[in-house]
Amino acid sequence: MNVGNWEGLNEFVAVAETGSFTDAARKLGISTAQVSRQVKALESRLSTRLFYRTTRRVSLTEVGQVYYQHCRQLLEGLADAERAVTDLQQAPRGRLRLTAPVTYGETTLAPLVHDFALRYPELQVEMALTNQKLDLVAEGFDLAVRLGKLDDSSMMARRLASRTLYVCASPDYLSTYGEPRSLAELARHNCLLGTLDYWRFREQGRAKNIRISGSIRCNSGRALVDAALKGMGIVQLPDYYVDEALQSGRLVSLLEPYREQDDGIWGIYPHNRHLSPKVRMLLDYLGTHLGK
Repeated sequence: MNVGNWEGLNEFVAVAETGSFTDAARKLGISTAQVSRQVKALESRLSTRLFYRTTRRVSLTEVGQVYYQHCRQLLEGLADAERAVTDLQQAPRGRLRLTAPVTYGETTLAPLVHDFALRYPELQVEMALTNQKLDLVAEGFDLAVRLGKLDDSSMMARRLASRTLYVCASPDYLSTYGEPRSLAELARHNCLLGTLDYWRFREQGRAKNIRISGSIRCNSGRALVDAALKGMGIVQLPDYYVDEALQSGRLVSLLEPYREQDDGIWGIYPHNRHLSPKVRMLLDYLGTHLGK
C-alpha cells in the first residue's frame, strides 16, 4: 500500500463509527466538507459505494462493512506502532507491581529489580513475595515471575532463564550411607521431603517421578538445605538453593544421569497487545541478567 492509499481512511472510519459526516468532522477537528470530500475520493478510488446516505442517517453498505473491519485493524496497528516508537524514547516511570516466589525473590530476583530501579528514579516498585499464585488482573499486578511448568494460558509468558533440579547430599552423609547409583537405590536412603511425596527424574529419555520417604518434611527449601548440610539425608532442590554449597563442596551432586530437564523461569503478564515501557524494559533486563 503506497502513502496515497491511506488518504481518507481516518475520515471513513470516523463516519462509520459516528454514523454522521458532521459528527465525524467534529471528532477529527476538521470541516464536514473535508470529510465528505475525502470519503467521496476514497469511494472513487475503490470504485464502490461505502455508505448509504439519507437526509436522516448514514450507514455502511455490505462492502463498506467489510472494508471498515480491515481499516479498523490497520489504524489500530498504526496506533500501536506509534506508541511503541514513543515508548522506546521514554524511561520507565510510575508504579510497577510484581510478584514472585519467596526464596527465589529474596535470593535472586529482588537484587536485580533493585538494580533496575536504581537506573530509573521515577519508577516506584512494589514487590509481593509469596508462594501463592495471585490473580494478576484482579489484584492489579503488572508482572509475575513464576518457576517451572505453566498452567495459566490466559496470561502472556516470556521465558527469562532456566533452573536446574539437583539431588545432593553432604560428604558426611555419603561416607556413612554410601552414594545411590540408581533411582531404585533411593528407597534405602533418608530423603528429605518438601511439599511433594515424589522427586522428578528422567530415565531413558522419559520423565519419571519417584516416590520417596524420609525422617524430615518441611515446606522451606532453606530448611531442607540446612538438614542436608548437617548430614541428615538427601535432598532434591532447584539450583538457587544449593549452588553455593555445591561449589564449595559442602554438598555433592548425585544421580546426574537421571537429572530432569531444566525448568523455565517465566515472566507472566496480562494479555495486552501493548506492553508499557516499564514492564517491557524490566523483562528485557531480567532476561539478560537471569540468563547469566
